[in-house]
Amino acid sequence: MSDTDTRDPTSLRTPIVAVLGHVDHGKTSLLDKIRGSAVIEGEAGAITQHIGATAVPLETVSSIAGELVDPEDFDLPGLLFIDTPGHHSFTTLRSRGGALADIAILVVDVNDGFQPQTLEALDILKRSQTPFIVAANKVDTVPGWNPTEDSPIMGTYESQSDRVRSRLDESLYEIIGNLSDEGFSADLYWRVQNFQRNVGVVPVSAMTGEGVPDLLAVMMGLSQRYMKEEMEIDVAGPGVGTVLEVKEEKGFGTTIDTVLYDGTIRADDTIVVGGQNDPIVTEVRALLQPRPLAEIRTESRFEKVEEVGAAAGIKVAAPELDDAMAGAPVRVVRNRDSADVIAEVRAELADIAVDTEEDGVVVKADTLGSLEAMADALDEAEVPIVRAEVGDIAPRDISIASTAEDPKQQAILGFSVDVLGDAERRAEMDDVTLFTDDVIYQVIEEYEDHIEEIERAQQTTILENITRPARFRLLPDHVFRQNDPAVVGVEVYSGTLQNNSQVVKFDGNEPNRVGQVKGIQEQGEDVDEARAGDRVSVAIDGPTVGRQIKEDDVLWTELPEKHAKILEQELKTEIPGDELEALNMYLEKQRKRDPFWGK
Repeated sequence: MSDTDTRDPTSLRTPIVAVLGHVDHGKTSLLDKIRGSAVIEGEAGAITQHIGATAVPLETVSSIAGELVDPEDFDLPGLLFIDTPGHHSFTTLRSRGGALADIAILVVDVNDGFQPQTLEALDILKRSQTPFIVAANKVDTVPGWNPTEDSPIMGTYESQSDRVRSRLDESLYEIIGNLSDEGFSADLYWRVQNFQRNVGVVPVSAMTGEGVPDLLAVMMGLSQRYMKEEMEIDVAGPGVGTVLEVKEEKGFGTTIDTVLYDGTIRADDTIVVGGQNDPIVTEVRALLQPRPLAEIRTESRFEKVEEVGAAAGIKVAAPELDDAMAGAPVRVVRNRDSADVIAEVRAELADIAVDTEEDGVVVKADTLGSLEAMADALDEAEVPIVRAEVGDIAPRDISIASTAEDPKQQAILGFSVDVLGDAERRAEMDDVTLFTDDVIYQVIEEYEDHIEEIERAQQTTILENITRPARFRLLPDHVFRQNDPAVVGVEVYSGTLQNNSQVVKFDGNEPNRVGQVKGIQEQGEDVDEARAGDRVSVAIDGPTVGRQIKEDDVLWTELPEKHAKILEQELKTEIPGDELEALNMYLEKQRKRDPFWGK
């Protein structure tokens, strides 16, 4: 059905399909295979190349799927595949928290099984409650596989040797087990009775085309059976869509690649688009679609169209789109009050606004949807956010991050974004650390590792500046000098005896300071400290042996109360066990005198 056909006021639109999965598992190859098959099967023009999407009409789906899809059984006009596979398109939100896609294909490599982005994709599918099927890809790589190009999978599966089938079964059931671990009941699609309760797994090969007929048949069946009501739209109504990307286009300035999922958009419409600060109200200058493949050599890559109906991808050229955001809503005003439409767009943006705090990290993402997914993940990790925006990491983000008082918050976490050159230089100068990745939880893991490093460094610094606990005994017959300073042989029972530390002797539970360590020697060599088990000679300035201290006395390093508190409350896991033992014994003595000492 062409974009300019006149249709009934209420019509069924094409379901929008997103393709998700781990990098290198074959998302793009699978899309290319579906597109290629559609071009081969159909006459020229059967497949419509949209902006950011490919429309495959029902007749073409049927010719690829063969007897698996009888056009007579379907009212839906076909399938619209979003061309940018992966999270980018999927996390671009649609109105009120649903996903841009109506249905998704999760691609999993049968050899590699579940990988980090597979799990992340599943998390997104869970959050948005989007129905999906699993394409278990690369069945042709199973050793000994005998391919039958472009055929339905059940026939080609049955024709394999027992050994090959059993190898494939092992991989498929591992995928089904992984899905179960993530809370999804799943089975091979031909065994699934109820697709609302169970996830269908379709074995496929993006290279040979095996299983692609089944994949398309299941997608059409699911859409027809469970989504028909949701696909009912008012074709003549004002268009509603989502910005996929904001792009500079030669001759047109800033344009928005938009997926339209309701109503129509016309070349003379006023539209409201979600912007960085306020909704943008602007007039459509041109609606652009890619030229058919046959005309690709013409000077302009696009041709203008007067009107486009949902579901479709379209490039919109209009003034003042510089602040438009990927993932933001697009709404046609037409015969409504523009103030009402602005209010609707504001409400949609408010729904996906990220809660920020006075202190925290700066977060950047490629779309509003992925920004929200980042914020959710950071909330779970208990990481506060001071600012969250769509777009690449720019110098002003560095300025904000550099003002954080806590060095742990002098950081920017970016998902699927670039770092502008000036920003990278500024970050180095201002000690701001940048974390960027195309997997949300990897960005967060890297940041958490960074926090641990900072905390370790902080604890090391504290330990270097804090008095350590020690308990030691004056050895009999090891008095080398009685005073000024007293030089005695000692054995360290527990803890770390440090040079320059104050020394106390307990009278019952009452500590009395007797002097200060002014030197430690081990086998005639000066050392800074002695550890548990060491026997060393120690110079103690202050006491006289035989008066304030005697042979066989047990002495202690005097711990300032503040240091004891830090050791017990913050550094307990950082100090050796014997040092902790000395600390606990010291605290026990002090707390018999004063129960709140060091608390």
